[in-house]
Amino acid sequence: MALSEAEWTALALSLQVSLTATLVALPLALWVAWVLARKSFWGKSVLNAAVHLPLVLPPVVTGYLLLIGFGRNGPVGALLYDWFGISFAFRWTGAALAAGIMGFPLMVRAIRLAIEAVDPRLEQAAATLGTPGHAIFARVTLPLILPGVLAGAVMGFAKAMGEFGATITFVANIPGQTQTLPSAIYAFLQVPGGEGAAARLVALALIVALGAVVVSEWLARRVARRIAGQDA
Repeated sequence: MALSEAEWTALALSLQVSLTATLVALPLALWVAWVLARKSFWGKSVLNAAVHLPLVLPPVVTGYLLLIGFGRNGPVGALLYDWFGISFAFRWTGAALAAGIMGFPLMVRAIRLAIEAVDPRLEQAAATLGTPGHAIFARVTLPLILPGVLAGAVMGFAKAMGEFGATITFVANIPGQTQTLPSAIYAFLQVPGGEGAAARLVALALIVALGAVVVSEWLARRVARRIAGQDA
């Protein structure tokens, strides 16, 4: 399957955006999932609703809110640009931000379910032995929830690879700069004779998505076997 330079560029940019979004969002998703699973506090339902808001909002609305907040003239965007020289609007970093926000709820949900499946008495037993809270999480909780963390990471990555509405609204569809795989497919379908290129990119998207799922399943099974003491 021969790809043009524009198609390779869109694929490379999609992988860059998706990996960046996943790696940056995953630690925060892990912390939020732990808070929602293990803590009781005023406003917990509000936090839970805010986390899942990108799933129920139209992606275009999410992209518009990002443009207002993180654009060059937005309150957050202006602050980041003036103080740190960081700009998100109409750049690949903005695409990564949009993709990370859209995939964040899926990460949190998968990890939260994994944490809730861990018997709290295991953590309490470690606490009675004088183990600090962060060490309990690192030595007891985290190894047990690794399959859920992997599942959340893959779901976030897959969502980032397929994100279109929020991305195109926030960073537009600039070839070589913000044109990800879904945006490139859309662009090719708008021009006569672009069906072939669109079909090739669709096939690539399927291959990447299936490959991510297969690798995730393989890693999750290895982790589960190691936890069970069946794998050296």
